[in-house]
Amino acid sequence: MRPLRFATASLAVAALALPLMTGVATADPSPDRAAAPHSNATFDRLRAAAPEGFVVGTAVAGGGHHLSQDYPDPFTYDREYRKILARQFSSVSPENQMKWDYIHPERDRYDFAQADAIVEFAERHDQVVRGHTLLWHSQNPEWLEKGGFSKEELRAILREHITTVVGRYAGRIQQWDVANEIFDDQGRLRTQDNIWIRELGPGIVADAFRWAHEADPAAKLFFNDYNVESANAKSNAYHALVQDLLAQGVPVDGFSVQAHLSTRYGFPGDLKDNLRRFDALGLETAVTELDVRMDLPESGVPTAEQERKQADYYRRALEACLAVDGCNSFTIWGFTDKYSWVPVFFEGEGFANVMTEDFDRKPAFYALRDTLKAAKKAENR
Repeated sequence: MRPLRFATASLAVAALALPLMTGVATADPSPDRAAAPHSNATFDRLRAAAPEGFVVGTAVAGGGHHLSQDYPDPFTYDREYRKILARQFSSVSPENQMKWDYIHPERDRYDFAQADAIVEFAERHDQVVRGHTLLWHSQNPEWLEKGGFSKEELRAILREHITTVVGRYAGRIQQWDVANEIFDDQGRLRTQDNIWIRELGPGIVADAFRWAHEADPAAKLFFNDYNVESANAKSNAYHALVQDLLAQGVPVDGFSVQAHLSTRYGFPGDLKDNLRRFDALGLETAVTELDVRMDLPESGVPTAEQERKQADYYRRALEACLAVDGCNSFTIWGFTDKYSWVPVFFEGEGFANVMTEDFDRKPAFYALRDTLKAAKKAENR
């Protein structure tokens, strides 16, 4: 039973006191098996530390803002990045490579090259895949947003897209973010900036889930959003919508919180309880895009206290997921600051991931690793 994982939660808390300097790995099981800096020993990997059936994932950098950066595509060209991606994680999420503007750049043309490469990489390294995303108000191609299509045409375009994309990867993707960010922070449907809801009405959301299920009955189908870590207007709106859809027999399987957090704000202390109320509806839950950004000093180097606080946020997010029966998927939104989206979108903030630009491990990395180990140990008792 999942709750047993935290019979020894205090072990993970105590472990945070161990490594407070980035890039220094800790010795683990025995004096003659100490981990060197940058250790890739099995016992020093997140995926190996996790309890059975619990996957630890990361976004696979590429597409999106990366196209305008002064480096080549990370997933394609950075060998060290790929090595760590394979060793540390048991789940991967395409950061941008399955979004509409990347995978469906023209009405009659799909570009599956990068998505195919990620799925094939995952299969070679015994990883599961989270598909991201099918219905969203952002990162849609211009041909779609400005095409002047009729309602009938739009409906056909969405159905064909979902059927084509989900069908291509049927049996190969564990979870899909079917509907992404459909409510604003006041809990109102995005009836203006979401082309699908604006033009086709709220019922299109249920249809998207139905079409995805038809294309791959084995995939778990999720709602996904930010600022829903706590019980608030937005998460309440999802809670009500899910109940309505389930009553209609719509195949909704899960609800996930992105968890883009900042040390500017307090940690969402009711995260566990919020996940549990969706669990009580019979849904799986997940943390899908966790990072913890911070305001950096002028030097660009965070203080030890800033790193400690960041590590604490990572630990508490993981603990919340581990404490909920149906939360079996935990994903951080990238693992290295080298390719982080945060500095591009949040001026003055950064250092959001668990490794530095040089792949040195931060206290946040050890907070995750040691929390997973404590949970695994408790479960095996």
